[in-house]
Amino acid sequence: MPNNDKSGIGAGVGWVTSTVGAGVGGVVNTAGNVVGAAGRGVGDTVNNVTGETGKPVGDGLKYVTNGIEGGASSVGNGVKKAGEGK
Repeated sequence: MPNNDKSGIGAGVGWVTSTVGAGVGGVVNTAGNVVGAAGRGVGDTVNNVTGETGKPVGDGLKYVTNGIEGGASSVGNGVKKAGEGK
């Protein structure tokens, strides 16, 4: 039968890993959101300025940065869960 008593040093280590995990996960999520938003903005600008001619470039930029945003979100959530011991 495992001992799940989280007191003393174990509780301190758990608090630190949870705090660090939440902090790092939040930073990764924020960075991903910034990249995604910037990519959508630049992609829309390219589309608006160039019309149909540049649409594949603008849309491609949006798709790539949306993928980066989604990947960063997955990594951030994984880091948070790891910090929580899940």
